[in-house]
Amino acid sequence: MTEKQITIREAECRDLRAVLGLYADLGMDDGQVLPLEQAEALFRKMQNYPDYRLYLAMIDEVPVGTFALLVMDNLGHCGAPSAIVEDVVVAPGQRGNGIGQGMMHFAYRQAQLKGCYKIALSTNINRTGAHRFYESLGFRKHGYSYFVDVHPLPENETYGGDN
Repeated sequence: MTEKQITIREAECRDLRAVLGLYADLGMDDGQVLPLEQAEALFRKMQNYPDYRLYLAMIDEVPVGTFALLVMDNLGHCGAPSAIVEDVVVAPGQRGNGIGQGMMHFAYRQAQLKGCYKIALSTNINRTGAHRFYESLGFRKHGYSYFVDVHPLPENETYGGDN
C-alpha cells in the first residue's frame, strides 16, 4: 500500500467549516464550536495580525488536521521572536499516521525561517497521549503553565480600550 502524501497549507475562510468540525471531533470546549459567521469574523481579524496563521493538513484535498501558529516579536532574548502553537487537532480516524508529526515539523520550520528562539505550546494535563507525542518530537516540560478564567464585565461596565 502506498503512503498518502500529507500537504500543509494556510487555511482560508472557505475552510472554516472543516476546521470547526475538527475542533468538535477533538471535544475542545466540550464539543461546542463557534457559529460559522462568528468564526469567519474572528478569522478575518486573525489575518490582520502580523504573523498569526491557521494551517490545515490535507490528504487528497481532505482536511485531516489543523493548528494555529503565532510568531511574536520580543524585546527580550535580544529581539529574537518566539512561536506559539495552538489548537492542534488531527481527525480521529487519522491519528497515528504521521499527520501531527508533519504539522509540528512544518511549525518548527516556519519558526526557524522567522528566526524564533523557541516554540511553545500547552496541552491539557489529562491528555497524556498528547504529552508523549510532543515529547517524542523533542518538546520538553519547562516550568509551569498557569491560567485564570477571565469573566465578562457586568453589563453596565465597559472596557474602554481598543478591541
